[in-house]
Formats: sequence, C-alpha cells, structure tokens
Amino acid sequence: MRLDAAKLRLGFLVLALAHVTEAADMKPDELVAKHLDSLGPATARAAVKSRVVQGTARFRIVVGGGSNDLDGKGAVVSEQRKINLMMKFVKDYKGEQFISDGDKSYVAATTADHRRTSFGEFVHTQSFLLQEGLLGGTLSTAWALLNVDHNHPHLNLGGLKKIDGRQAIDLHYEPKESNQVNIHLYFDPESYRHVMTVYSITLAAGLGTSVPSLTDQLGMTTPSNFPGGDPTRSSKQQEVRYQLEERFSDFNTSNGLTLPIHYNIHFTQELQNGDTRVFEWDMKANEVSDNLSLDPRNFQVK
Repeated sequence: MRLDAAKLRLGFLVLALAHVTEAADMKPDELVAKHLDSLGPATARAAVKSRVVQGTARFRIVVGGGSNDLDGKGAVVSEQRKINLMMKFVKDYKGEQFISDGDKSYVAATTADHRRTSFGEFVHTQSFLLQEGLLGGTLSTAWALLNVDHNHPHLNLGGLKKIDGRQAIDLHYEPKESNQVNIHLYFDPESYRHVMTVYSITLAAGLGTSVPSLTDQLGMTTPSNFPGGDPTRSSKQQEVRYQLEERFSDFNTSNGLTLPIHYNIHFTQELQNGDTRVFEWDMKANEVSDNLSLDPRNFQVK
C-alpha cells in the first residue's frame, strides 16, 4: 500500500512537472488556444451570443476607512462584444456600473453627489478595459481573448509566476493603442483557466488628482482640496499609483462551458499625500443564463 501511494505521489509530481515544462516553452497564441479550450469546445463557445450572470455582491473598505460592509446585487450582462457590468448597493454609495457597446464606453456617477468613484474614474479614463472586454474576464462574451482577432493586442509570455501562493502563467497584454497601464493576465498552468488580471499605473505628481478617493466621496474623510481640508498636505505630494486586481475562482461547468462563479476586485490607490487606500468588491454568481434576448438599452452609452 505504501509503495502504491508513493507511486501515486510520483505520478502527480511528474504530471505537474510536465505542465511546468510545457508552460515554459509555450508561445502566446498556444496559451490563448489552450485557455479558450478550457472554457469549452469551440462549438459550445460559438453557440453563445449573449450571457447574463447574476448574484450577490459585497463592498468593503480594506484599508483607509472605517465603513461597514455593504451588501447588494451584482450582474454581468453581455452580448457578443457588448457588456454591462454592475454592482448595486444602497445609502450614499449606489455601487458601480460600466457599459460598453464594443466601441464606446460609459461609467456611471454613483455617489450621493452624482460623481464617479475613484474606481469608476479609473475605468472611465482607461476606456479600453471595457471596449476590449478585459474587465469581467471570462464571465462575459466580450472577453478579450475571445476577441483577439478584433482587438489585435500585443501578447508576450512572462513565464511562471507565484500568485497568491500558487504558480501561474503570466501573459502580458498590451492594447494595440499604446497606453500607460501595465496589464498581466494569469492562468492556471494545469487547466489554463484565467484566474487573475492585474492592471497597474503610476502617474507623476500633479497628475490624476482631480478625483477624490472613494472614502472621501462617501463622506468619511475630508480631502485637502475640500473645505476643511489641510492645505499643507499638497506640499508633501509624491507619485500616484493605482492597481486593479481581478480574481476569478470556483469554476463551474454548465451547458458545456466552464466559468468562474466567484469574482473579486481589489482597487488600490497610493495617493500623493502618502496615504494608501484599498477597496474590495466581491461577487458570487448564483445564476448564469446564455442566449437570452436582451434589451438593447442594456448597452446604451450615454
């Protein structure tokens, strides 16, 4: 029995090493092909023209505020290259809504004073995240790697990286139109499922300061450029850094396609005054429906 167990462990080790070797030698187009196969057969993928993912959503301030968690609802509605990603809450913060018709995009103003949050403003200024189907990952039919022939991104493999304590294949995604955002897509080296995307950008001092942080807009703090703020804080400014992380997990197979039902977003700001703020949105899908007849107003860009 002990010998059989040892052989079994050795077999798993050999299999894992084979996956690592294959990942190290792979080309970007080969990775994309294997990833698409991880979603399901080509016939099943092609058969889906629209999708509605619905579930629960939760918002919390991880660093930089003392608000209670907010519970609400989340949905990803998509039709081919169109997407409407929304998370609805209550009180002073109504949530987020991101819309793209495939060519243009819209980000809703969802705070009590009818302004975008800092996360919303980030997506608004980086509109390709919606127009190329990056935001929301494989949950939508607009997913960037389903539409490589339309987007024409520059793809480069960065080898294996350790992400959240596990090995993952790193694919650097650069949009056809050059921009300042550094984008890395991460894939499980055994299943080739997309498990994470990291977007990061650094702005020089004096740039990107017009939008108050999310906690400011919820009335939890007073920024230096608002009445009552500390005017001396502007003299201590440094670079501003933003990082957006999307994580996808708890994969489920239905109608021949395998999709994540757990979607987590972390948005980090390192502000000019030296403060760091981290916000989290967590969505768990409880219903996935394909090929519904959708109202065109879902994708209306205002």
